[in-house]
Parts: sequence; structure tokens; C-alpha cells
Amino acid sequence: MQVMIKALDGAGMLEKRMEVRGAHLENMAQVDGKVICAGGLLDEEGKMKGSTLIMEFESAEKLQKYLDSEPYIQAHVWETVEVTPMNVVLVNGEKYTK
Repeated sequence: MQVMIKALDGAGMLEKRMEVRGAHLENMAQVDGKVICAGGLLDEEGKMKGSTLIMEFESAEKLQKYLDSEPYIQAHVWETVEVTPMNVVLVNGEKYTK
């Protein structure tokens, strides 16, 4: 299953986000799934205010396991998290295959 995760930081969380960022990136590298694309959402000043991740998991249980282990969630950096099923078609202009 492929999903888009859109997560917005709580107010005043930029410093906390930067403190937790290393653990967030390490966790994504070890996730039991595939990170297709990921990046920070920026505010008008170019500062991070959230994240968007496009990921693939074998099951809803593995997706939930990832969310439960996500350092930005554990540290309350992300205030809202929206998970939307999707179908990835192209990556870097090339047809995406599993």
C-alpha cells in the first residue's frame, strides 16, 4: 500500500524539530517499508513547518508501526498527521515499479 503522509508541526516547534531531526532521518532509514519521497514543508520565510512523505508498506500494520516509532510524533513536533492512500505512477519522470 502506498500512502502520502502530510504532517504539520505545532506552533513554535522549529527548534524541537531540529533537535529531533537526526532521529527522524535515522528512523526513516530503518523503516519496514519503502520511502519513495520525503521532504520538509516550508513557510513563507523558508523555515520548515511540517513534512510530506510518500511511502510504501506491505500492510496497514506496518504503516502503524512506523507511525508509532516516528520521533517527530513521539516528541510532539508534528501536531497533525494526515495519511492518504495513493498510487505512485512516476518517480523522477520514470514509471514507478514496486
